[in-house]
Amino acid sequence: MRRRARRTALTALLLTAGATACLTGCQSGQDDASSGDATRSAASAESAESATSDEPASATPSAAASPSAAASTPKEPFTGLTGAQISERALKATTEARSLRMTGTVPDEESGGTIKIDIALDRRGDCAGTMGMNGQGEAELIKTGDTLYLKYDERFLRAQSKGEPQADTEALVSLLAGRWTKMSAGGADAKEMAGFCDLDKLLEDAGDGNDDTPTTVTRGKATTVDGTPAFTLHETDGSERNTVYVATEGKPYLLRFESGSKQEPGALSFTGYDEPVPAEPPSGEVLDLDGLDGMNT
Repeated sequence: MRRRARRTALTALLLTAGATACLTGCQSGQDDASSGDATRSAASAESAESATSDEPASATPSAAASPSAAASTPKEPFTGLTGAQISERALKATTEARSLRMTGTVPDEESGGTIKIDIALDRRGDCAGTMGMNGQGEAELIKTGDTLYLKYDERFLRAQSKGEPQADTEALVSLLAGRWTKMSAGGADAKEMAGFCDLDKLLEDAGDGNDDTPTTVTRGKATTVDGTPAFTLHETDGSERNTVYVATEGKPYLLRFESGSKQEPGALSFTGYDEPVPAEPPSGEVLDLDGLDGMNT
């Protein structure tokens, strides 16, 4: 059971990194003419490009607009930038984050089902959150320092133990259900699950991209994501069309990714940028799984 749980966590990590990497591989000249970018003046594009990523994303590139015109015409987010340029800024802001929170669903290739995740993680390798498989129970996860803590509910244990002898399943449920456990994060049994908390690795993978398969990124429209002002980008790669939502206030962080792939459907939201991760060791009794392994050898 524990081996299966580690594999699904690793799959979620890889798919999440792939989702964030949707912001790479785009080239500025590839935007759809219907976006209106091709009609913008070179001066406007140069002015927008010279702005730093720390500036508010919705800042207008020209200070010459009259007060009356500014008051009567709503400001369009990222004025003067192509979809690829917006994407590049979002990638830079996101990959420089010190922490973030991911929530949503991703497919699991091993089971053909869906993994639901809600986890906050930071550059130190600490994390805290939950994950579940196909709506069949939930596991809580905390990693702080060199220790990994896990707590499974009964439904999760039974679902992950399908095919095992009934007696083994009952013994496992009796021992672990609703109970916090711990193990060394560097141990063989925890290494892949602990890797799920490696924000450095996730953002490194996101930043690498894949130059061999460039995609077309086009501008969308202004919207909101859970009340946060955002702007949509549409990424087209062959027959797939993914949608990315980028913050238009403050730093242009990635807010949401929606997969358009039939083979790998899913959606992830990104919040809690640069906020502390609540990775505190659980209180009360904690079962030391490394100690149990030592007793069984």
